[in-house]
Amino acid sequence: MWRFIVPAFEDRYKIVLFDYVGSGKSDLAAYDPKRYGSLEGYAADVVEIVDALDLHDVVFVGHSVSSMIGILAAQQRPDRFAKLILVGPSPCYLNDGDYKGGFERADLEGLLQMMEKNYIGWASFLAPVVMKNLEEPKLAAELEESFCSTDPIIAKRFAEATFLSDYRFVVPQVQFPCLVMQCSDDTIAPEAVGEYIHRNLPESEYRLMKATGHCPHMSHPEETIAIIDQYLSG
Repeated sequence: MWRFIVPAFEDRYKIVLFDYVGSGKSDLAAYDPKRYGSLEGYAADVVEIVDALDLHDVVFVGHSVSSMIGILAAQQRPDRFAKLILVGPSPCYLNDGDYKGGFERADLEGLLQMMEKNYIGWASFLAPVVMKNLEEPKLAAELEESFCSTDPIIAKRFAEATFLSDYRFVVPQVQFPCLVMQCSDDTIAPEAVGEYIHRNLPESEYRLMKATGHCPHMSHPEETIAIIDQYLSG
């Protein structure tokens, strides 16, 4: 998913790419439903990677819910991290009073029920909603294929851990410089959410992108590279 971005930085940085347990080419035998019932389990994996490779001054680049996973990992090991680049982040996807996360609980519960009853149909429905940019249908098709390659039971548990979680309380505690990259038309993490995170992070920069959809690293790699490069250079 990061193939368009990596070449712009690999000559200056050590790049570490990984698949979360339960997805991609990860070892499915390592999947533990209890550990991965919350984002803290995935954050623990990030910490283990950092420790195993003895990484320091880490710039964690996280997309969507992975942004919150990166924040949780950095909070666990502040001595190892330097900056966080948050692409389409959201600490809470549910609308709650004045907070507009983008979804009503009934909508999310409907999506989860659809995953259970018709996983292929769910993937086919959600992929173009997430990706947008319908003039490039191959991008939504790739995302749909990625969804379909994941075990449906694991995918549903991950969706529950993601969409029904609320990590707003963590955001004001972050003590790292952060870059918040917000797409202009994002159904999953709307502008109000990016602005909320920027407003509540103690030290952050905010970039409203021209990119639309929820995956700018795939649909708008040039803009994504330019913004990250400018931030790191600064």
